[in-house]
Amino acid sequence: MILVTGGTGLVGAHLLYKLASNNEKVRAIYRNEKKLSNTKNVFSCYTKDYESILKSIHWVKADLLDIPSLTDAFEDIKQVYHCAAFVSFEPNKYHLLRKTNIVGTANIVNLSISHKIKKLCYVSSIATLGKPLNSNIPIDEETIWNPEADNHVYAITKYGAEMEVWRGTQEGLSTVIVNPGLIMGAGIWNYGSGSLFKKAKKGLKFYTKGTVGLVCVEDVVHIMTSLMKGKITNKRFVLVAENWTYKDFLVALASAVNSKPPQKLASTTLLNIAWKLDWLKHKMTGKRRELTRHIAKSLSTNDCFSSEQIKITLNYKFKTMDKTINAVGLLYQKQE
Repeated sequence: MILVTGGTGLVGAHLLYKLASNNEKVRAIYRNEKKLSNTKNVFSCYTKDYESILKSIHWVKADLLDIPSLTDAFEDIKQVYHCAAFVSFEPNKYHLLRKTNIVGTANIVNLSISHKIKKLCYVSSIATLGKPLNSNIPIDEETIWNPEADNHVYAITKYGAEMEVWRGTQEGLSTVIVNPGLIMGAGIWNYGSGSLFKKAKKGLKFYTKGTVGLVCVEDVVHIMTSLMKGKITNKRFVLVAENWTYKDFLVALASAVNSKPPQKLASTTLLNIAWKLDWLKHKMTGKRRELTRHIAKSLSTNDCFSSEQIKITLNYKFKTMDKTINAVGLLYQKQE
């Protein structure tokens, strides 16, 4: 049997659909019933018969930090896809990020070892990759992480989670790690990349001068399952189909939902003012941060990522991002 954590998130839900559709025996972890609607919504993007596929999955209510519930979930499991994570760039969420991403992953690794799991696939992020000394060199699996750099809290905790996975390999656990860029996929519209379509529909006034690495969720899922079936072990792979400027990306989002594209460049100065105002609003109202210093910085950073290793290893060809964004945009308009 296969265990999937984060089954109500974007990657986890799309992965569950692929596994269940292929008649795999699957157990999925969830934390609360409300989030199950996310998985149902994702499944409905693929088929009208989503209810029967949902019922074929063995759902277990568990938490990454609750060892007893996790232990029950691991019974008779042979493979684990660890997709669950807490995503936030807010500095005040650091301790919660550490608990979920690092301690939670350590629990998954420890249980995988004790239950003699055959293979673990961990979904990390390009946020854990370092920066090359030469900005003209693409970032890949060999780019060294610098712990002394100005890393944001999400990156720090995802890197810590990766260290737990690598620690597992030293104790005999067979693993693969994937480091996706910004994952584009349909079905979850209130947070993550799906929320960008909602924002684009409302109208985006500004674009920034930075770049973003994009990948389709179906590519991520296909690569994960291929790696788990193959003999490759104890390696990680960058998953970025294309590197786009934020201007092109936001224009494509607007076009996909039949909205007006952004016309004005948000300068570095404007972004710095914006994140400081956002911080002030947070302090005065207690509302969650929408723009942090690190996000503002990344929006103006021109990083380029290379996925040559996975292309060569699996002889893989990624979906084009323009078609992916248009397809997700059409589904957004149907479901919202």
